[in-house]
Amino acid sequence: MGGDLQAAPNGKAPNFLMAAVKDPYSGNLDRIQIIKGWMDKKGQLHEKVYDVAWGDADKRQPGSDGKLPPVGNTVDIKKATWSNTIGDPELIAVWEDPDFDPAQKAFYYARVLEIPTPRWTAYDAKRFNVTMSKEVPMTTQERAYTSPIWYTP
Repeated sequence: MGGDLQAAPNGKAPNFLMAAVKDPYSGNLDRIQIIKGWMDKKGQLHEKVYDVAWGDADKRQPGSDGKLPPVGNTVDIKKATWSNTIGDPELIAVWEDPDFDPAQKAFYYARVLEIPTPRWTAYDAKRFNVTMSKEVPMTTQERAYTSPIWYTP
């Protein structure tokens, strides 16, 4: 990703092909999101997050509020392990902006989220045989981001 789009053809909205593959040594993929940003006529910046593709699509669908439920969590904190029994090893989708305004400047970038995996604190707790305080996060959900694509009418 990354680049500049000029004025859109009449009646057309930008669409993007996205594909993500999991790291062989990490968790499956939870979802791909597109983040769209734009500035309104008052100069106020807005962003909207679109869930585009997600793991376990046969078991998870967006709710009536449009939000996708969490993928779940397979982390065994005491063992500092996880299983790739949720999510998917790859996600592929084509997305078209449903709210496209050809007269409005905008930017788009993709974000890919993995399923939860042990955080370094879980590995340290196991290795040093210590109990972490309840305030210490023991899992993380890794993310990857693309470079933005700018739309300028």
